[in-house]
Amino acid sequence: MKKNIVSFVLFLSVCQIGFSQDLTFSQFYEAPLLRNPALAGIFNGDIRVKANYRSQWASVTVPYNTTAVSAEYKMPLNNAASDWMTFGLQVTNDVAGSIKLRKTSLLPVISFNKSLSQENDSYLSIAFIGGPTSTQFNPSKLSTYTDATLDPALANASGYTYWDMGAGLTYSSNYGDEIRYYVGAAMYHINNPKLNYAAGNTDASILGRKLAINGGITAQTSDNNKIIGYVDYFKQDANEQFLAGMLYGIELNKRYEDDKTLGLNLGAMFRWNDAIIPVVNLDIYDWSVGLSYDVNISRLNTYSQYRDLQQV
Repeated sequence: MKKNIVSFVLFLSVCQIGFSQDLTFSQFYEAPLLRNPALAGIFNGDIRVKANYRSQWASVTVPYNTTAVSAEYKMPLNNAASDWMTFGLQVTNDVAGSIKLRKTSLLPVISFNKSLSQENDSYLSIAFIGGPTSTQFNPSKLSTYTDATLDPALANASGYTYWDMGAGLTYSSNYGDEIRYYVGAAMYHINNPKLNYAAGNTDASILGRKLAINGGITAQTSDNNKIIGYVDYFKQDANEQFLAGMLYGIELNKRYEDDKTLGLNLGAMFRWNDAIIPVVNLDIYDWSVGLSYDVNISRLNTYSQYRDLQQV
């Protein structure tokens, strides 16, 4: 069979590079289990559900679309209201380019939240995350430029599945009555999964371990206002990423009988050497909706016209 072995191998090389780097959301703080599995259970209430969607690089090529959904449930341990087990699930689906390169992950999470001080509401949390990730693509959509003989194994390749696992640790506490904060660290891809696009292929690459360091703070500045800050650092192989940002929250209406708030949060996130991200977020009692738009400041801004990624 005559196909373009050069462009196909180039495509697979790009895929391997792409797969070795994890996806990033601009509103990274709204995907806690992708920041650190030990952030599971670090919230008020018993149940938390989050959903993220982004569309990236529409100004340059066929857009990359990503959806992520997570759910967490907190359960008291041995009737001790101060200690908790948290069970969660992180589902992500990423679709890239004209060949519909798809990556789907189904990752259960379990976290133990140990109370260290009831007076300061301090917790030490340890968590594990792991499960299958499958990838698919459509080889018939590959562009060809030269003729060459293609290995049938490559011509029939359409994806693969691998198992992944990670772990994390988080400390959360109060400082006085007005400040709540957390710090944590995690390691993803502990088992160094092999990425293999075809059965019998001997050139599989390795998904490198990823170190994550996280922090966050909420400081009440008045009865109706607060400042919320986030920071993340990731290192995977030779690649590093730094994200940080701040929101200013305004309580528009508060039901004091059940401590539920209607509020508006305005601010910006920053992805080092990549994008500035204005953010608007509306808290509607038990619900929260956010919208952001990336202003691209990387070397691709010539092509993207400073447009990059949208997320809701």
